Amino acid sequence: MSNHTVTTARLSEAAGDLPTTTREIHLAARPQGVPTADNFALVQRAVPELGDGQILVRNTWMSVDPYMRGRMNDQPSYIAPFEVGAALEGSAVGTVIASKSVSIPVGSVVSHFSGWREHAVVDAATATPIDPDLAAPQHYLGALGTTGLTAYAALTDVAPVRPGETVFISAAAGAVGSVAGQIAKALGAGRVIGSAGGPVKTELLLNEFGFDAAIDYRAGDLAGQVAAAAPDGVDVYLDSVGGNHLRVAVEAMRPKGRIAMVGAISGYNGADGGPAPDLYLAATKELTLRGMLVNSYFPIFGDYIAKAAPWLADGTIRTKETVYEGLEQAPAAFLGVLSGANTGKMLVRLG
Repeated sequence: MSNHTVTTARLSEAAGDLPTTTREIHLAARPQGVPTADNFALVQRAVPELGDGQILVRNTWMSVDPYMRGRMNDQPSYIAPFEVGAALEGSAVGTVIASKSVSIPVGSVVSHFSGWREHAVVDAATATPIDPDLAAPQHYLGALGTTGLTAYAALTDVAPVRPGETVFISAAAGAVGSVAGQIAKALGAGRVIGSAGGPVKTELLLNEFGFDAAIDYRAGDLAGQVAAAAPDGVDVYLDSVGGNHLRVAVEAMRPKGRIAMVGAISGYNGADGGPAPDLYLAATKELTLRGMLVNSYFPIFGDYIAKAAPWLADGTIRTKETVYEGLEQAPAAFLGVLSGANTGKMLVRLG
């Protein structure tokens, strides 16, 4: 153990910062259909001892995201399912209160993937130091986190936006969608259209996030509303919904349009998301429909933050957050994000 490591660990102990127990949210049972509070358990456990190269983080913010619903099922996917009787995991930020790592000393603020708990023992190699002077720490879970990276990669690589084009974004008042609409504008889109649920959210798209047109999908006739908002058709569509939204988007696309398939929340929980898209029509229009996983773009994370942080600072990107207080509220926050209760990023503040 290096002298640096010994020093940082002793400083934490002397300051009385090290807890012996902590709380976690465990998966109590796999849901059948829509999850309920009974699928989660709040558990107290001992804080594990640090091994060499590890850090102890006091989590201050954690993220809940729709993709986590898929991990609650016991089936193969691009990421391992959550284990019943074990803590869930997800993106979080926090402060290092003990360290056996030369690279990340006590007092550092880091992002990592061990959320759903108040304290996390993390391999330093898997944690990323963040600069709280550049932006508030919770932004590293939203506009400067995988949320923002998803929107940016979708509109620059998966379905690249060209100057003057018309862009349509579903779930536009949510975490990815609200940032994506503003990034589309920054990339030179001529017209940005967003779909959201209810008049409060559609008004926010227009007045806060700078969309040119807003569609309330709950009002019905989604196809008619899209046609009215984009009479000349759509060039780029960012899909977080699937189902009927994707079907309508294919119908509205201009020839050789591009579609980034980021999510399909309408089909989560085993629900029927509506009619499938007409793939023959997609073929005859020569459309590109391309899926994406944000982890494929982790190599450009640093470059993205360098570009997005000034956008956040100068107001090019504006954000909204829906915040639940305390770890015990994490399941409610997760259920809320699945039902569309959030505006902007859904977060849980832990302390």
